[in-house]
Amino acid sequence: MARQAYITDLDGTLLTSEQKLTDYTIQVITAAMEQGAIISFSTARGFISAASVVSEIAWKYPLILYNGALIYDGMSGTVIDGYWLDCFISKEIISIGRQLGGITPFYFSLDDNDRERVLHEPLKREGDVVFFNSRPGDKRFREVDKLECPAGHRTLIITFIGLLEELQPVHQAVKHRFGNKLQIHFIKDLYIKDHYFLEFSHPQGNKSEGLKLWAQHIGLEPQDITVFGDHLNDLGLFAAAGTRIAVQNAQQEIKALAHQVIASNNEDGVARFLEKTLMYKKERIPGE
Repeated sequence: MARQAYITDLDGTLLTSEQKLTDYTIQVITAAMEQGAIISFSTARGFISAASVVSEIAWKYPLILYNGALIYDGMSGTVIDGYWLDCFISKEIISIGRQLGGITPFYFSLDDNDRERVLHEPLKREGDVVFFNSRPGDKRFREVDKLECPAGHRTLIITFIGLLEELQPVHQAVKHRFGNKLQIHFIKDLYIKDHYFLEFSHPQGNKSEGLKLWAQHIGLEPQDITVFGDHLNDLGLFAAAGTRIAVQNAQQEIKALAHQVIASNNEDGVARFLEKTLMYKKERIPGE
């Protein structure tokens, strides 16, 4: 029998609506990996951001970060592989945003020492401020007078946060200019009311290609992987994996593609599926 692996999205899938792991989920996944299960996650977050909410689990297998743009070893803190957006295109995207209403993005990158960096101009707009304040103490963030693509940096994701009507002109202009030379995610934000994320990355910087790249490094075929998701940026996971599982709170597009719909993120859906599927012995949490 082929080895099996399990990859879960974080926000809206493994994490509760309060962006937390329950004790039950921590115990189930930790015990499963101790007994040999291959479990990891795929997220739009970078490593520092992800670690701030899931570090209570020792993730021993590589992680899929920045919506598939980066494969990262969280145990050793090293970059394994990834897809970087061209620096010229990065500069042009920043310029287009500035020209269309003075909107500037968060620029997610790796510096020449493989350190995560998030460069941004002074924050004045509501969505940008809320996003920044939701990550207190995050050492990736650096304020600059004028945002650009610095020499030696590899672009992971360029993220604009704003109202739909603010971001649509940027979306259309960049799409018209560069077309299939980049990957675009344009999705409603889970946590900031009435705001959207408009993200640009390498054309292979998506969860589908990220999953395939992860599978190569693990020595698995994508069809041997079960994935869990809830949001539109998980469509790539669903396109590449062998088994597709949606949580109950998932968007309808995700549910329509799922082989199975399980309990919601606030009901430990992923952990309960894993416990039942892997059938390993564990001590029950008091009250369970």
